[in-house]
Amino acid sequence: MMHPGWGFSFSREDIETCKQNNGLLTMELELSRECNLRCIYCYANSGDRIIDELSYEEVISAIDQAVELGARKIVVLGGGEPLCYPRIFEVLNYLHDKNVEIELFTNGMLITREAAQTFIHLGVKPVIKMNSFRPEVQDILAGQKGAFTAIRKGLTLLMEAGYPTKDLPLGAQTVICRHNLEELPAMWIWLREHGIIPYFEMLTLQGRARRHPDLELSSEELERIFGTLAGIDAQRFGNFWEPHPSVAAFCCDRHEYSCTVSVTGDIYPCPGVDMPAGNIRQAPLSDILRTSPLIHDLRNIRTNIKGICAQCDLKSQCYGCRGMAYQATGDYLASDPLCWRNKTC
Repeated sequence: MMHPGWGFSFSREDIETCKQNNGLLTMELELSRECNLRCIYCYANSGDRIIDELSYEEVISAIDQAVELGARKIVVLGGGEPLCYPRIFEVLNYLHDKNVEIELFTNGMLITREAAQTFIHLGVKPVIKMNSFRPEVQDILAGQKGAFTAIRKGLTLLMEAGYPTKDLPLGAQTVICRHNLEELPAMWIWLREHGIIPYFEMLTLQGRARRHPDLELSSEELERIFGTLAGIDAQRFGNFWEPHPSVAAFCCDRHEYSCTVSVTGDIYPCPGVDMPAGNIRQAPLSDILRTSPLIHDLRNIRTNIKGICAQCDLKSQCYGCRGMAYQATGDYLASDPLCWRNKTC
């Protein structure tokens, strides 16, 4: 579900070297399931801490292992809300001292003026989870009344602190769903005009989303909204991109060079493919990446992918959403069932 990031791009040479060395270029890090919201689409069913979460020392060890394997960026997903994690600023300071790029996904509700200034000092690249400009819709999707106001306050504090800049971008993560579909073009325009990177992603049917079928869109509706956003970008902002899953204006190639460390140490290819390749408590990360058939299947996804996706003319840049394919079919190599190109390739 989560993208490895919009603030860093890797060359094909970097990616191929990483694959040959069974290394990493990025790693996604969950800290705790604790969250101050109960988003109805949450992939992780976040809310309360769960037993046997990684200790702070184990989190630091995971970071050290990732950096040894070549990781240049750590994406702090939280697993819940990262700012609920008691030692979040110790983690961020440690990442800063390791000289890796830091990307932080947050709902923004717990951001203070001091926190925003600390983010600037540490070079944190925040992504605010913001799904609607309508208070009633945002609050429904967040599962909490008043969420809209608190999220917008956090966004405002980041902007007052100096975000975005050329070197410190600010992003907004938005889940494309039934509730916000009609307002997405206006949201996209507002974000672009304010220099905020819109990160609009398709819903993955896992976690709480499985209990809310009213969120789901058809492939035809997804095709239309991706096409609309691409048209807006081309005509108003001079950005040209080919519409395809799973994130508007981006190509996800994370499976070739990344992995996710869950709150209990399980190693996943990504949050959407929540099939453990191993556990960092039981084996070094290097051994898991080197020996896991799951990791190797997805590191070579462009040759292993099945079905219509294998013949698609965008195969060199897109392989659909592996999380959606896995959650819907049980096969992480299957064609993305929500891709509208399945009907035309």
